[in-house]
Formats: sequence, C-alpha cells, structure tokens
Amino acid sequence: MLNLNPAAFILKSLFNGLLAGNAKPVTFKLGFIFGLVLFLNFFRSAEVLAASHKKLESPNVIYIIVDDMGIGDISPYGQEKIRTPNLQKMADEGLTFTQHYAGSTVCAPSRASVITGLHSGHSQIRGNFELGGFTDDKEYGQMPLDPGTPTIATVMKEAGYKTALIGKWGLGGPGSHGEPTKHGFDYFFGYLDQKQAHNHFPTHLWRNTNQFPLGNAWLDPHQTLPGHVDKNDPASYRVYQRDDFAQERLTQDALNYIKTHKDGRFFMYLAYAGPHAALQAPQDLINEYNFDETPYTGETHGNYVPQLKPRAARAAMITHIDQGVGRLLDLLKDLNIDKDTLIIFTSDNGPSFEGGADLDFFNSNAKYRGYKRDLYEGGIRMPTIARWPGKVAAGVKTDHLSAFWDLMPTLAELTGVSAPKNTDGISFLPTLLGSKKMQAQHTSLYWEFHQGKRRHIQAVRINDDRKAAWKALRTFDKNHRLDPPVELYDLKTDPGEQNNLASEYPEVVAQAKQLMQSSRTRSTFEYWNFDYLQPAN
Repeated sequence: MLNLNPAAFILKSLFNGLLAGNAKPVTFKLGFIFGLVLFLNFFRSAEVLAASHKKLESPNVIYIIVDDMGIGDISPYGQEKIRTPNLQKMADEGLTFTQHYAGSTVCAPSRASVITGLHSGHSQIRGNFELGGFTDDKEYGQMPLDPGTPTIATVMKEAGYKTALIGKWGLGGPGSHGEPTKHGFDYFFGYLDQKQAHNHFPTHLWRNTNQFPLGNAWLDPHQTLPGHVDKNDPASYRVYQRDDFAQERLTQDALNYIKTHKDGRFFMYLAYAGPHAALQAPQDLINEYNFDETPYTGETHGNYVPQLKPRAARAAMITHIDQGVGRLLDLLKDLNIDKDTLIIFTSDNGPSFEGGADLDFFNSNAKYRGYKRDLYEGGIRMPTIARWPGKVAAGVKTDHLSAFWDLMPTLAELTGVSAPKNTDGISFLPTLLGSKKMQAQHTSLYWEFHQGKRRHIQAVRINDDRKAAWKALRTFDKNHRLDPPVELYDLKTDPGEQNNLASEYPEVVAQAKQLMQSSRTRSTFEYWNFDYLQPAN
C-alpha cells in the first residue's frame, strides 16, 4: 500500500525510472515515461484545481434594490414598527453601510448610476423623463440608454457570468434601444416602464421582449375615491383590490432563476418596485398590521389608488420584500451556494409621501432631513447591507463613503475584469473584505437633480474627515436662475442639516461651487442643464 502523497509518489516514480535505466534501456524508458506522464498530469490537475478555486473565489452576486425605502424603514437602521427580520439577519451576518448614497433622488437617474457607473453629472439619464402614459396602450417607458453603453451587466458578462434583471427597469421602454436585453442582460422579467410600476397589480409584466400576462383586470393607478361612498367602509375599497401581486411574481422568478443557474456563476439585479406608491399589498399581509389609520382617498400625494389602511399597506409592502429576501437566503443555503454568493441590499432613493405614506409615523428617514426629490441626506443616504458568509465580516458597520456609481468598479475588481475607463466610481471591495488600509477614498461626491424645466438642484459631499464632513447644496429656480445661494452643512456635527454654515466658511463655499462646476459635463438633453429654466415671472 502506498503511503506517499501524489507529488512524492510521482517523484519516486521518476527516480525509479532512472534507477531502472541502470538495468535495461527499455525498462528505463518505460519507467521514466511513466513517471513523466504522472508528473505532467499532476500539474495539469493542479492547474484545473487552481482554476476551480479561482472560480469559487468569484461569487454569485445578487444586487437587490427597492423603491422609495428610507434609511429608517428597516430594523437594522432603527425601525421598530415594521417587521424586517430577514434584513436584520443580513445585517447580523454581514456589513452595514452608514454612508452609502443613491445615484439620485428619483428612480431613473438613480438606477442609471448603478447600471453605468456614472454619477448624475456625467450620466445620460439625469431625471425622470416619461414617455407615453399610464394605460397599457401607451406604455412607452422612459428615455432609453444609448446603444453600446457600457453597463454593469456587460462587465459581468465579460467576467463570464450569466446576467439577469428581475424587477423594475425604467431605462428604456418596449421596443426601444434601451431594453435590458440590449444592454448586457441575458434575461429580463419585470416592469419595462416605471410608470406601470405605480400599480402593483398590473395586467402584465415583461419576459425579455414579450408581455407576460398576469391575472389582473386593469386598474388605473391614479384615481380618487368617489365622493358618494363611505371612506371608512372596507367595501368601498374592494373595487381597487386584485389578486396577482407583481412583487410576489418577482420573488418567485428570482428563486427559479437561482435554481436554474446554481451550477454556474450568475449576476442577478433584483429590483423590487415596493414600497413605491400606490400602497398595495396582499390583503392578508395588510391585515397583520393593526395601526390607527386615516384612509387615503387619493385626493392628495399624487392621486394614487385609494387605500383604507395606508400605514398597514406600506408596512406590509416592506415586510413582503423582507420575506422575499428571507426566501432567497434559505434557498441559497439549501442549494449549498450560500457561502458562494454576495448579496447587496439597498434602495434607489429616499422615502415619499406619495399614495398617502405616513413617513413621520414610521420615522422613515431616521434623523436625516429630506425625502424623495431632495438632495438633503434623507433623499439620498440609503439603507445598504452586504452579506457574503466567510468573506464579509458579520455584524460590522462601516462609515466608508460610497455611492451607487462605485458598484461597477467593485464588481469588476471582485471578478478580475476591468471597469470602463470613464467610470466615476471607486471599488469598495477592500471595505467589503475588511482590508481598510487598502481602501481608496472619494475626495468628493456629486449629484444633480432636474425636476422638469423649473427646478434644478446641485449637491456635493466633500470628504474632509480631519475637521468636518462638508455637504453643500444650491437650488436653481425662477427666483435664483443664475447664481443661487449655497447651503453648507457639517454632517459630522449636524447630520440633520439644520445649521447652514455658508456665511461662516466662505472658503468652503467657494470650493463647493468649484466642484459643482467641474464635476459635470453639459447634458445633450437641454432640460438637464442649469441654464435651461423658464424665465422668472
């Protein structure tokens, strides 16, 4: 019986071959060839094992982005009224970011930042520019990405991954050159037009480029409760209820995709449309919450679908997402790929009062000022958690300053490929893996937001942790068209942005204004330039 390890056995075979050569030439040749073959096969096997090990070091990636969830809406960031045990589990088993920022403060430009690795001063998509309407026959989507745009999906495909987008897109409607399958995603299931995602019980979703019918009659997502009905009677709201919940369909499709691709490497961009208004969820889940309620009749906050229990509905939407995350975690463990999968969870922008959401009741933006459509912290500082068992430290918080445009270079470094040269991002992989000494830092972060023709906002975060954490904003509108005043806050001492220090630090204001000018290029779409304003009245 041999007691030698493979390498020792091969060396002994070669040695015996040489000894055999002292006896007979033929025996020498046969012995030496036998040993040499074993030796070469051993190193070939070693190369295969090394390649296999390298493959295992590059994990599956699931990036979960939800819609209009504030940093205070889940328990890892202090939420006490909405049940999110699975997101709490992710935080307990992973890394919680305290300073991770969205790409923008509304849907399309924020998601464009994730997809392209560019901030809103360089991105093609710098606002929500809607095409068509809300009816199925006018489902035209939003301004599409240009053909050939480098995306996070093309980067992951270059790394050998299968790529999937499941959920809300918003960067090109049906038949446009912005469809996900034209931008690196092998597979798509979900909403192409983000206006359709105003209704969580639509008539259809999309699978690749074909409509996928759901079992719902069409429902206008923007209407009011008729004045002649009793707003406190549950029967008054039955006309707005449907059964085929689109967010559940997204979870099911994500689970099926994982099962189908468990033996390879996959990148899944899972984009839930909740808790964006309308406030809708399965009725049995709504009934699990018992809050004091004021019915939402659709007369305010965007004229969304009336809801008898708006507080319970919004809580149920968030809990449903949390349950979906839990089912994903359980499946990964059942398939024995749990330790080979990086999951990152975040939200696209701050919370919104749309649909009757009671953000004050839930303390949805925590201690931060501002909401969706603001560039104050509440509009762009996001709840963000990363989990990769055995690689990302468990139960740790990081104050590393990062943003959506950092995801592309992070995943490029993770998978061993090059990010596009023009990315605005910096890889935060060292932070994920706990190598803080190697982590490069942003000197500044930049945002711009365009709300139609009449209001434009710029913001810059200056990373100066020696004395202060400066944040500056300015708003261009009909009253301040050329050189609006700058607001300046020290987030280190004033995270709620209550004390404007602009008059005390003119040198910092001057630095911020210079960054606001140098951090952007002119948009080819004139609405998204600061000099394109309606004249003052």
